[in-house]
Amino acid sequence: MNAVFYISAAVAVLATALTVTRANAVHALLYLIVALLAIAMIFFILGAPFVAALEVIIYAGAIMVLFLFVVMMLNAGPRALAQERDWLRPAGWIGPAGLALILFVELLAVLIRAGGVSAAAAPLAPREVSLALFGPYLLGVELASMLLLAGLVGVYHLGRHTEPDEGGKE
Repeated sequence: MNAVFYISAAVAVLATALTVTRANAVHALLYLIVALLAIAMIFFILGAPFVAALEVIIYAGAIMVLFLFVVMMLNAGPRALAQERDWLRPAGWIGPAGLALILFVELLAVLIRAGGVSAAAAPLAPREVSLALFGPYLLGVELASMLLLAGLVGVYHLGRHTEPDEGGKE
């Protein structure tokens, strides 16, 4: 189990680093999806299948698909067709597909060896997870929410397009 954890953690770190360093937004989103799937695998290995399922459904599923559609819609224009052809080249999909394949093989290995799950990795009920998150880890949850809010405000200010007023000032 430790090897599966470390491989999933390595895939998560590598995919996150590739998310930050990609110039193409669609490729960065693909790597971000792989990173979220790796984190879901880590939750599953640690005995929190409910949190792992939420990670896949909410983050890797709904929110990332929404981001992907927004990025694709914002590129509308005469160059959109050529840009879409560039995104669909196999070279852009090899990295995320390879990392996702590693996670899939790990998941199959964990499910095949399901009889050997230790007591430390026993499944937790959603009530136990929520009591832990809003009990001893409340400060961490609140700090994470503040960090996400700061990121949202920063993205708004960086991405805002200001029009010069009539006096020539911005």
